[in-house]
Amino acid sequence: MPEAKSIAPLEFEKPLVEFEKRLEELRKLTGKQKIEAGDEISSLEKKLVEARRDIYGKLNPWQRVQIVRHPQRPYLLDYLRLGATEVTELGGDRAYGDDHALIGGFATIGGKKVVFLGHQKGRDTKENLMRNFGCAHPEGYRKALRLMRLADRFGLPIVSFIDTPGAFPGVPSEERHIAEAIAVNIREMFNFRVPIVAVVIGEGGSGGALGIGVADRVLILENAYYSVISPEGCASILWKDRAFAPQAAEALRISAQDLLQLKLVEEIIPEPEGGAHRNWDATVQACMEKVGKHLAELSRLSPEKLLQSRQERYRSIGSVVENYGLILTKLSPLPRFFPARP
Repeated sequence: MPEAKSIAPLEFEKPLVEFEKRLEELRKLTGKQKIEAGDEISSLEKKLVEARRDIYGKLNPWQRVQIVRHPQRPYLLDYLRLGATEVTELGGDRAYGDDHALIGGFATIGGKKVVFLGHQKGRDTKENLMRNFGCAHPEGYRKALRLMRLADRFGLPIVSFIDTPGAFPGVPSEERHIAEAIAVNIREMFNFRVPIVAVVIGEGGSGGALGIGVADRVLILENAYYSVISPEGCASILWKDRAFAPQAAEALRISAQDLLQLKLVEEIIPEPEGGAHRNWDATVQACMEKVGKHLAELSRLSPEKLLQSRQERYRSIGSVVENYGLILTKLSPLPRFFPARP
């Protein structure tokens, strides 16, 4: 976990950095020169607490996207290292090769043996190239399918950790049929007779997320997002300019709070103040506890009931589309998110 002093601040966090810098300088000064400044320090500490509450309590969707993309945020291997035991990674799709952007295998979470799947990003340029920035190829999704079939055969729950900007859209990926690989996974995940829990721990980008995201319960971290397209991609299409990404993030309703309201996720997992990168241990503990809770609830259902409830869950999402105007009128007035480009 990164030390507090080494955490890079985001643009909207810079006012907090100024407070923290002044507070640290004052503490050093009082220590060296033995100056009484207790009242001033207390006043600054109080202002810092209020500033944090004001900033983190009113985050907009674009600011949450920035938090979830923080380079020091914990990734899947960090969750496994801190919150799972008996982790055994398996590789290869038995057809083409292995994909380091989407990993999976066996693990014990909350005392229960599971098959885990998930996207893995890199910490530096070299690792990001190896992991393809968390954008999986067809062989990654076929590997995931192979592991899910193993889980179904041996009666093991499936836990999926989603953190990807999207599936890799390059020519090699298209040549090996990325759309078909994702579509087959979606189809097959509806038919597995074991509990499936999906957790969006970072970015939930389009089909890249859905390829391992069909589940009985979908959980999401407080600052994570789940969307059909990235804010930048949406802005490029609607306004022909990526600079409109903040407006696109608002229009897409991609935040955890919006997704819970729309009944696309079952539960929001709280993050430490400022984001998961501020405290890995607390984030992982909260995440694994929620995963364990939902696995325990699902394990009490028969395979037939699991299949029925899973299919009903996704069919009910379709009714929102069919009654789009009516449902949105009940939730909130539809804002004018798409103004003409200035």
